[in-house]
Amino acid sequence: MKTNKKIKSYSSHASTNKWLFVILGMVMFICLGTVYSWSVLRTPVEEYYQIDASMSGLPYLVFLLMYTASMVVTGKLTDRINPKIMIMIGGILVGVGWILSGLAVSFNMIILSYGFIAGSGVGIAYGPPIKVISSWFTEKRGIALGILLAGFGLSPLITAPIAKTLLNEYGLKNTFIVIGCFFLIVVPVLGLFLKKPKVTKDNKRKMKDSTIEQQSLMQVIKHIKFKGLWLCFVIGASVGLMIIGISSQIGEELFGIDSNTTAFLISIFAVFNALGRPLFGWITDKYHPYKAAVISFILILASSSFIYLINSDSIIIYVIALSIIWLNLGAWLSIAPTSIAMYFGETHYSRNYGVLFTAYGIGAVIGTPLAGYIRTQFGSYQYVFLPIIILSIIGIGIALLTLKPKQVSR
Repeated sequence: MKTNKKIKSYSSHASTNKWLFVILGMVMFICLGTVYSWSVLRTPVEEYYQIDASMSGLPYLVFLLMYTASMVVTGKLTDRINPKIMIMIGGILVGVGWILSGLAVSFNMIILSYGFIAGSGVGIAYGPPIKVISSWFTEKRGIALGILLAGFGLSPLITAPIAKTLLNEYGLKNTFIVIGCFFLIVVPVLGLFLKKPKVTKDNKRKMKDSTIEQQSLMQVIKHIKFKGLWLCFVIGASVGLMIIGISSQIGEELFGIDSNTTAFLISIFAVFNALGRPLFGWITDKYHPYKAAVISFILILASSSFIYLINSDSIIIYVIALSIIWLNLGAWLSIAPTSIAMYFGETHYSRNYGVLFTAYGIGAVIGTPLAGYIRTQFGSYQYVFLPIIILSIIGIGIALLTLKPKQVSR
């Protein structure tokens, strides 16, 4: 009887702790997601270093690429090393990168400090909380990961106004330093509270008996479900990152909305980006990854078709269409980590997700320049939505062909 009571007590305590870990991780991700607030810093950087708009996007692009690359490189380590150590290293790099940006004497130093150093730090610190939460939640994993990752999506809503206030009060360089000092302390401290669950003999036996858990990296990469998930993630990330970078310009050019209103609406879009993560985490949990993928691409297809095919300057169409697209970038940042655990298990989760996350980097490389190229060639951001429509249809096809579970004949 006493043993049963101890087990129940431990189970209740563990259940409480794992949701606390989700909240702590979410706060950490709000800090790490400050990259999405780069647009607030972009104009002051242009003015201070006397550069044009094409140059000022480089730190952001390099940040995204290093963020992706460092996740791939450290993915295998995250499965083996204490998550607290990984988060501490990542948090220190993020803080130091921001501080060095405040001390930079040239724009190239901003690319190095903000892009390479801070970007690498975010990539290193990003994986461990996902690994921890995924390990704790064998059920409702998608919802838990979605709530955790919502912090990244919500970040602009919280950090952009703070960065703007600091810019107005203290100027560009001091803003970098203040934010960097905050991250240098807060991210590692939050990481100290995260820990993996105890591995029981039963769990060890299950992992040992599971063939798919023991697959090598090359076996995982060659698997049809990995290939399909990677391609779908590339499409979802390309579309989302493309539209996030030009949301204000779409509102101003196609719908005649003033810049102050579009700035306010982007805060609304950020909320939808955050909501997409727990929502599609739940859909992935309940209905299967392929259904989540198909629903996401149908929503993107419908919203893009509205803007491309309907000649209207209604602000309602703008708000609905872009809210849906922002929501679906959040969706893919939840579908991907949840699905990789479903398909390939927990043993090498961080390694597998790190490689899968290269899709996000490819999406950044495709989506960010493509929007500018189309605008330059065709003279309007309206034409950006045509390739999005095509990509959405391709995405539906890929999901149905590769992610749909095979029917077992009776």
